[in-house]
Amino acid sequence: MTAENPVRIERDSMGPMEVPQSAYYGASTRRAQLNFPISELRFPRSFIRALATIKLAAARANMSLGLLEAHVGGAIVAAAGEVADGALDDHFVVDIFQTGSGTSTNTNANEVIANRATEIMGGERTSRMVHPNDHVNMGQSSNDVIPTAIHLSALMKIQDDLVPALRTLQEALEEKQEEFWPIIKTGRTHLQDATPIRLGQEFRGFAGQVAASLRRLEHAQEELSQVALGGTAVGTGINTHPEFSEKVCALLTDLTGAQVRETSNHFQAQNTLDSVVEASGVLRTIAISLHKIANDIRWMGCGPRAGLGELDLPEVQPGSSIMPGKVNPVIAESVIQVAAQVVGNDASIAFAGQGGYFELNTMMPVAAHNLLQSIDLLAASANNLSEQCIKGLQATSVGPAMVEKGLMLGTALSPAIGYDKAAEVAKEAAKMGSTIREMAKAKTSLTDAELDVLLDPAKMTEPGVSTGGGGG
Repeated sequence: MTAENPVRIERDSMGPMEVPQSAYYGASTRRAQLNFPISELRFPRSFIRALATIKLAAARANMSLGLLEAHVGGAIVAAAGEVADGALDDHFVVDIFQTGSGTSTNTNANEVIANRATEIMGGERTSRMVHPNDHVNMGQSSNDVIPTAIHLSALMKIQDDLVPALRTLQEALEEKQEEFWPIIKTGRTHLQDATPIRLGQEFRGFAGQVAASLRRLEHAQEELSQVALGGTAVGTGINTHPEFSEKVCALLTDLTGAQVRETSNHFQAQNTLDSVVEASGVLRTIAISLHKIANDIRWMGCGPRAGLGELDLPEVQPGSSIMPGKVNPVIAESVIQVAAQVVGNDASIAFAGQGGYFELNTMMPVAAHNLLQSIDLLAASANNLSEQCIKGLQATSVGPAMVEKGLMLGTALSPAIGYDKAAEVAKEAAKMGSTIREMAKAKTSLTDAELDVLLDPAKMTEPGVSTGGGGG
């Protein structure tokens, strides 16, 4: 002990341990802190909030069941509320790369809440007026609390952050769909010119991707809503009241707005991360979808003179330290990098999903960290893409100007003159540097009026077949 770093003595089942005087955590947390000097990564705020909310709801449930004295339970509820609100985040000190069950972080929460609750009751932190195991952890095990906290924190983040962000993006894309609907440009397949398409139709596709992402999230939320709480050590529910989980889940739903219910099969809920793996797969799909949108937009904006130049992207910052006036598609590039991170996180989560051995998965902390990071990144990047890119997009005249020059206009000639003749027209036009219209006049008997009907780009953006009334 030094004047600069005063300590106190705390005890756990392994004996006494020096703990910083100012810390709310106790001996077991300090052991874990020393055991895992691996990284700077800690459980995020959203996970600590979920974990503390579970402890708060558990205390209320145990009081209602007559298992926890009201004065002790009330102090736990107050202390857990402070933790849930973020007042004691500095006291959650255990590395993500710790015991695979997350026991060290569950213990960290139990000790912080117990010591703070003891203070609320007027006691000294070392007195254990409120016991971290007997009181705060009553009816629980790390093995059911940690997976429940993973599910609950993910549900809250999806509900509060990701779903609103995706809805905002969908609305922004739908607004551009309407704005850009009159603009007809050349479509592309295999990065080659294809038949005409409306710029609004391309944005309708983007909006549809986001709508599908929201539908996929609904299924992930349904899977995550089933939680392991009540299974305690191995899924049998030893040392917990039969009504405990049902009561806690109802309280959690009321407290968070996230729909939570007890799993119908505790054994699978604790020895697997299958629901987390599935949810991560949905997040990966969303990331790849956002990558597609961002990548197409930056390609349509490439140039401005030597590229496609069909879109003007908002100019948000200088693009080069050496080339004056250069502006880059940085918002789109940010989204693309987020997609890479989320795909990498998903690979880690898939690996963690294989860490279920007999009655417990032992890779929960890293799965939790990566899942929550993916949700945060996707929500932030979707919002940023909406606000700093999509809403400011402007169409240029380049796309419509290129339509008449497009060789795939020849597709519209096929019903009138046949595929082979249309191909001959297209190839000759490419060779001679002329338009399809010009070459069709030279190579077929189609009149100007018939060509006007056949080569109307607006009609080519809709289903239907036009024979043009002639042949050649």
